Amino acid sequence: MAELQQDARRRIELRGRRFPRPAETRIVTVANQKGGVGKTTTTVNLAAALAQSGLNVLVLDNDPQGNASTALGVEHRAGTPSIYEVLVEGAPIAEAVQESPDVPNLWCLPATIDLSGAEIELVSMVARETRLRSALDTYLQWRIDNGLERIDYVLVDCPPSLGLLTVNAFVVAREVLIPIQCEYYALEGLSQLLKTIQPIQAHLNRDLHVSTILLTMYDARTNLAQQVASEVREHFPERTLRTTVPRSVRISEAPSYGQTVMTYDAGSSGALAYLEAAREIAERGAATTDVTPSNSATAESGAEEDR
Repeated sequence: MAELQQDARRRIELRGRRFPRPAETRIVTVANQKGGVGKTTTTVNLAAALAQSGLNVLVLDNDPQGNASTALGVEHRAGTPSIYEVLVEGAPIAEAVQESPDVPNLWCLPATIDLSGAEIELVSMVARETRLRSALDTYLQWRIDNGLERIDYVLVDCPPSLGLLTVNAFVVAREVLIPIQCEYYALEGLSQLLKTIQPIQAHLNRDLHVSTILLTMYDARTNLAQQVASEVREHFPERTLRTTVPRSVRISEAPSYGQTVMTYDAGSSGALAYLEAAREIAERGAATTDVTPSNSATAESGAEEDR
């Protein structure tokens, strides 16, 4: 009954609502070294939620599996212009980016199976850690020069490993969003990821910071999920979103239809949860693109007052 009441409240509050635009393009990498925590699901559904709410969103599918490309309904068969050509051959993003057929104002730079060999090919290249950042900066400027609307959000999906693909994803971003599955092992993965980010901050990207933590696969009926959520909120109170994403069959089904849950079943509890999470992220970043631990509490309280 509580879940039904929550979904009803979200439908009333969020239906047709437009989210505030950030002061400048926010570039967010969705990362977690542990697999199966909902990185790709979070990336595509947050992207769709932001785009449906009036923002321009670009997804960079930096995972050789190409699951984000599948969920967004864009072509990513072998031979399709993709992020591989951008990273390895220096092709411009403008030649490979595709618009999602289901969600206006949502674009995707797809990943093909070729990307699986990029780790080896990048090793001997000059500026191998910054190739994605240089390409994205060029693309964002190209849009402005050609009179196109500015991209508001760039979301980067990356593989569950620390190779050159993930390093490129950390270097291109200014923020890191960490989805955490509400199970014990997820806490260990979080501490490992934070340690991994530190040398990136020190040597390659001083602007990088963990801005957002999202609890996924949350089952309020279990004590374990509540304990994990409580512990994460205790250690990272400013960075953990109030919204939790429940376990949902609809979220799991959507990719098999080449869709996000936002278009597959917009009224489901999973879709409403991602829409509310997207609103939190947008409101936190409405005044500034740098939501650091010192000021994120202020941003969160301001969003609460707006509501």
